[in-house]
Amino acid sequence: MKIDKNIIYLTHAEKNPSGGAKIIYRHSEIINQLKKYNSEVLHIKKTRLSKLKNSIQKRFKIFHKSESGWQFNEIKPVKNFSYKWLDHKINCKSNFDFKKNSDFIIIPEIFAHLAPELSYKGEIEYAIFVQNGFVINSTNNDVKLKKIYSKAKFILSYSNAISKCLILKFPQIKKKIIKISYSLDLKKFNLNKKKNLITYMSRKLPSHSKLVINFLKTKLPKNWMIQDLNNLTENETYKVLGKSKIFMSFSNLEGLPLPPAEAALAGNFVIGYTGEGGNDYWHKPIFIKINQGDIYQFVKQILVMIKNLKHYNQSKNKTFQTLKKKFSKEIELKNIQKFLKFIN
Repeated sequence: MKIDKNIIYLTHAEKNPSGGAKIIYRHSEIINQLKKYNSEVLHIKKTRLSKLKNSIQKRFKIFHKSESGWQFNEIKPVKNFSYKWLDHKINCKSNFDFKKNSDFIIIPEIFAHLAPELSYKGEIEYAIFVQNGFVINSTNNDVKLKKIYSKAKFILSYSNAISKCLILKFPQIKKKIIKISYSLDLKKFNLNKKKNLITYMSRKLPSHSKLVINFLKTKLPKNWMIQDLNNLTENETYKVLGKSKIFMSFSNLEGLPLPPAEAALAGNFVIGYTGEGGNDYWHKPIFIKINQGDIYQFVKQILVMIKNLKHYNQSKNKTFQTLKKKFSKEIELKNIQKFLKFIN
């Protein structure tokens, strides 16, 4: 069958777990399963020379850059990129050679300012995938950025927080925003082997998590344990989340934080920060919101939850069923098909 369009996702070459890359891989995988479409993921990284210049600049304050953010002459495509933390089958693109009539580029917001070079000054159509509305200032050249967002075919957003930030910064692109989603597979979670375990990710606001744990450990019942999920593979993370009962969220200014949603669908009660983007799904009784920095309430609510856990069956709650639907494969596929219609 003739392939009408090749959808190319751009992303940073990350060897460690990344929620943003995970979603890109998942979407690219789905597109490859649809008729008339092909999809590739193009990983980029900084050249050795640019890394050296940055290192010298930081030390001696030379090589001043007029524009912030990665520049096109500082990056290169990664050939034969491989990752071990995620189980998705994707096609990797290894060069910057694009075909005008068949290729369509989807660029994450952190690299939006690279659109002119990647699109050969507009010859290749592109869209911007905004995964975090709080980092849309990918460069300090606002005039350039405004033009880039205005010329994009469409803008992808998967939370109200992202869309609000976009409209605040670029009101002219309001009608270009397309709401999408991602899915979480409940089949990967074994909810029948729960233990008295509390989980969290130390890479999220580590100073906050250290404080919470420090205050919590003196009050925590002796038959309860705390485990860090940092640097685990996807499958390892799912395995531990399936065993834990409470997840501590330290999300900070995120588009739509993935770990708290995964934890909830793995049968955990989630206590902590919404990251703002998490407000889309942060509803009681499964999610308990803590104002950022309120360490006392954080610890107190965990202890209250431990005391009342045995009186509640989470999977039968309406909030759980709503969350399950929001992150379903059916909704994810429908949203992907919706934005593909905008690609000629």
